[in-house]
Amino acid sequence: MNIDLKQIDTIYLSKRQLNFSFPAGTSRGVLSSKDSYFLNFVSVDGNIGVGECSIIKGLSFDDVENYLHELLLFIEQYKSIENFYSTYQKFPSIIFGIESAWLDMIQGGKQILFPSHFTESKSKIPINGLIWMGSEDFMWKQVVEKVENGYNCIKIKIGAINWTTELGLIQRIRNEYDAGIILRVDANGAFDYHRGLEICAELKKYNIHSIEQPISTKYLHEYAQFCKESLVPVALDEQLIGVFDREEKRRLLQEIQPSYIVLKPSLHGGFEGCNEWILLANEFKIAWWITSALESNIGLNA
Repeated sequence: MNIDLKQIDTIYLSKRQLNFSFPAGTSRGVLSSKDSYFLNFVSVDGNIGVGECSIIKGLSFDDVENYLHELLLFIEQYKSIENFYSTYQKFPSIIFGIESAWLDMIQGGKQILFPSHFTESKSKIPINGLIWMGSEDFMWKQVVEKVENGYNCIKIKIGAINWTTELGLIQRIRNEYDAGIILRVDANGAFDYHRGLEICAELKKYNIHSIEQPISTKYLHEYAQFCKESLVPVALDEQLIGVFDREEKRRLLQEIQPSYIVLKPSLHGGFEGCNEWILLANEFKIAWWITSALESNIGLNA
């Protein structure tokens, strides 16, 4: 993406704490709030573009102590930065914030970054409805609400509560909605290798579309073997975090050969970083989709 930072007249920075409307449970713990920083780019003709720099504690690669310092340094030095992609390579959420603010600014500051039939309300973009962990009744209530709101793809977080309860919910969905609902599950690396295979064998009975990040391992060969043995197609997202070099990305995809990769601009290098993953995934015939990472409506809109 060709971005000329010298066209920016002024940059303002603000911070918001985003509070969850309910405790958001994952296999990594429960989230009640998170911080986001907002870059406001003002052009010489007065257009204001807003971009969100969103980090997730314990997950984002750029969840580091000097994060705010790096943002302030960018604001101080942006006119002298030749290539912000290389300068902020290890700060993917900052890249996403810069890209979003820039695109909004040059489009007139109307929060329409990519004019299309979608932004004109003439077409839809299919997304999955996310079911947060909790009691079976709490999760079932979320499922019913998602289906009533028109979702035909449901994604369930698994791996933090009793597996019997989680499997019971999946059985209940299938009994109630049969094959009309696409089901995905996301384990966030909750299982070890052998337990992961056992879980996938049980999920196979319920026509599960895919399982995201089923096991926790840093070894490519172990994930590659798991993908070969799993009875449910494997999607990777956390495994992609912190991989910035194009050849490292190619080696990861070539060796693991997952069925899918799940891309999140805040975690995977902004739009430019995600586009590089997409080109490589296409090269190895790996399917992909792009989604959000707990951003506010600013990041979600982008």
